[in-house]
Amino acid sequence: MAPTEVDTDEIVHEPGEAFAEATNVRAFMREHGIDDYEELIERTTTELDGEPDSGVDWFWDELVDYLDIDFYEEYDAVRDDTDGPQFSDWYPGGEINVAHNVLDRHAAGDARDDVACVWEGEPGDVREVTFGDLHEQSNRVANYLESKGVDTGDTVGLYMPMVPEVMSILYGCFKVGAIAVPIFSGFGVDATATRIDDSECSVLFTGDGFYRRGSEITLKDAADEAIDEVGHVDDVVVFDRLGGSDPDAAVEVPWDDDRDSWWADSVAEASPVYETKSLPSDQESMLLYSSGTTGTPKGIVHTHAGVQLQCAKEIHFGFDQKPDDVFWWVSDIGWMMGPWTLIGNHSFGGTVLMYEGAPDHPGPDRFWETIDRHDVTQFGISPTAIRALRKHGDEHVEGHDLSSLRILGSTGEPWDPESWLWFYEHVGNGEIPIVNISGGTEICGCFLMPMPDQPLKPCTLGGPGLGMDIDIVDEAGESIADSNERGYLVARDSCPSMTKSLWSGDERYLAEYWSTFTEPPLWNHGDWAQKDEDGFWFLHGRADDTLNVAGRKVGPAEIEGVLIDHDAVNQAVAVGVDDDTTGTAVVAYVVLEPGADPGDDLREELRALVGEEHGKPFRPREILFVQEFPKTQSGKIIRRAVSAVYEGEDPGDLSSMENPEALEAIREAS
Repeated sequence: MAPTEVDTDEIVHEPGEAFAEATNVRAFMREHGIDDYEELIERTTTELDGEPDSGVDWFWDELVDYLDIDFYEEYDAVRDDTDGPQFSDWYPGGEINVAHNVLDRHAAGDARDDVACVWEGEPGDVREVTFGDLHEQSNRVANYLESKGVDTGDTVGLYMPMVPEVMSILYGCFKVGAIAVPIFSGFGVDATATRIDDSECSVLFTGDGFYRRGSEITLKDAADEAIDEVGHVDDVVVFDRLGGSDPDAAVEVPWDDDRDSWWADSVAEASPVYETKSLPSDQESMLLYSSGTTGTPKGIVHTHAGVQLQCAKEIHFGFDQKPDDVFWWVSDIGWMMGPWTLIGNHSFGGTVLMYEGAPDHPGPDRFWETIDRHDVTQFGISPTAIRALRKHGDEHVEGHDLSSLRILGSTGEPWDPESWLWFYEHVGNGEIPIVNISGGTEICGCFLMPMPDQPLKPCTLGGPGLGMDIDIVDEAGESIADSNERGYLVARDSCPSMTKSLWSGDERYLAEYWSTFTEPPLWNHGDWAQKDEDGFWFLHGRADDTLNVAGRKVGPAEIEGVLIDHDAVNQAVAVGVDDDTTGTAVVAYVVLEPGADPGDDLREELRALVGEEHGKPFRPREILFVQEFPKTQSGKIIRRAVSAVYEGEDPGDLSSMENPEALEAIREAS
């Protein structure tokens, strides 16, 4: 069956004027005499003759007062660029602490009893945590850390289930000046050990386990094995999620009396009073890990001032945060979107929803039921997750009241148009914007981000974020954005949240991001991007994943979208492989729907569909059927690993892979 074609050149979302005028971004534009989106981006990224209120420095300076961000000590300048954009020093001379801005000032005022977090466990248990509760608990964490000798600049690991305590651990680290090292709770021993070893954290917070698809998943045993493998950790605090502290509990928790303590016997016993430290603007706040194509994961270093300004900016403008909102982004504290959600919303005293479990347990409507039950106003999710939920059928969405939603969000990978439109029409009722964002762990934020008052085409990312000097260039580094050609997504300037080098040092940092385009220096983010004739920006996947067949380039998501929309196909991955004739040929791996026949007739039908949509050269040379794809724990398909296995090459760093057995199945199918 041929797919129903979705026209990505057609504007499908036009915000109502009342909605648009009420957005936070429109208020900013009115205050600064800005008439439209194009002028907004120009004013926040370019120094204009005769307009003193313009340029990157002006915007990031203006933002401090506009968003009411507190500095303990005023900064001497917006930034020092003496060493170039690669090493910009933002807000030098200033002193700040994220914990003060997101927590202390709310707990000290009228917002003390406001709800900071609504948490729902997979079994259905619900907790509400106020800013007052969170403040006291974060102070207990800070006091506990100091009792263990943790000081400014020391690293602390968070290998935790998604429970409210992750907030107090994160903020407690900020309070004492420690560097928080969030580690995804789904990681196995090797990936966890790699991050503990690289960060050299002496304290690790973990849990006895968590619930996933109705089962108890243990965590402490993996933590112990990782520590045994690499050392470093002197103290382990264990949160009791599964009841492991009860001697009569069914769950068995491995224990080291000289190193381990239960949360209730350590953190909970510490003093709830603590004076948050005043720290230099460039003091490290978090060490977030991003997988490398080769070698070990990259340790991304974030500062207090950087994450504070970037996260607050994006939640306020891009997601239009309002006082009564309930914000839910499906994530883990171990991924960038976890801290981003907390810091951004709590900067304004907002409420976040945190969920522990699987998206389709006990039924395919779990997410929609949760939105309905808690009156969620902003909901963010990955395209991969939506594709999976879409396959369950429309009826699971339509059975719930989602009218509380004001804004949808997505990130992580390119959309296929059909899934984007399904999300827009069935979850958003064809009325609310999808703020599709793209950036990375490296900036704890977004390079591209549509504003909620903009019209939208399917799959678009709108355009550059506010204060982000972003461009599209060819291989020579020349701008091709306005010629509507596809090219490399680059940053022409730094931003406050851009990683402060890498934990491993400057050499790898410069090689990874600044070595492709050097005159002038441009940050190469590795994405394949395009700006269309109407000014809408799109991503077509990673530049190194792009399919260059007979001199014509197409993103893998475009091939996959055609395949996925066939009734027999559940998921698809398209990769480029060496070909003697065309240079590169397309090979597609397909996961079929239950009951579909993986025969030659289907193979030929799928090849023909791709050829009809993209031309004969892009018809897959092979279509191979598999049961699943190798994915990261955040749901991203690891395409480079699929391609490498097909070609018989080293797949590179696989520490973030959730299902190593899938790669072996790919190898057998190839």
